[in-house]
Amino acid sequence: MKIDLTGRRALIAGGSRGIGLAIARSFAAAGADVAICARQIASLESAAASLRALGRRVSARACDLSRAEEVRNWVEAAAQDLGGIDILVNNASAFGRTDDEAGWAASVQIDLMAPVRASSAALPYLERQGGSIIHISSISGLGASVRTPPYGAVKAALMEYTQTQAAALARKRIRVNCIAPGSIFFEGGTWDRFRRENPALYEGTLAGIPSGRFGAPEEVAHVATFLVSDQASWVTGQTVAVDGGQSL
Repeated sequence: MKIDLTGRRALIAGGSRGIGLAIARSFAAAGADVAICARQIASLESAAASLRALGRRVSARACDLSRAEEVRNWVEAAAQDLGGIDILVNNASAFGRTDDEAGWAASVQIDLMAPVRASSAALPYLERQGGSIIHISSISGLGASVRTPPYGAVKAALMEYTQTQAAALARKRIRVNCIAPGSIFFEGGTWDRFRRENPALYEGTLAGIPSGRFGAPEEVAHVATFLVSDQASWVTGQTVAVDGGQSL
């Protein structure tokens, strides 16, 4: 099955590394023009260079997704850069771990309200021709998340929001789906850090994955690329776990 996204214009929030960058690369390889945002300028520029090497039009802008005005400004600027919006991927996360005001505030603002705000800003463009929204959640939202209470609760809320959006937007030819990754390893990422700083957690988590390994960002990107393609034209309101059986 060959997926062709030629002519599509895709926005990926949190697209400078890890899962977000893998999704942007997969979309670009399939023919889409892409816009990414992140807070760190250095990683943003490096990511943009790798995407331009694929021969597609690329927009890369700094954005603090915890700030409502910056989210709206980024979506509008990216739409102008690419000439419209066909796809929106909400990938950024604060990874809120602490069960306190700071942990909850960060998770709510970035993991939940940024997708709400980005969706609202992108909607006028998506309504013109239909399109697709993908939210990146986590298997932490599928059950108890004792180690990371804010992260798990907010990711669960994102799954419910996916269903609500899908039902509300279906008649406008806008599909909304969610991906719940398991533990994904990439250099410089969370599990790379735990491997060095908390090997007991790293090894314990690895031992609990039936597939016997951590996932790769590209494995999430493949599912995202399918979900925004015409091959998934009757798929909406769904959450797909990409976790090697970890949630089992």
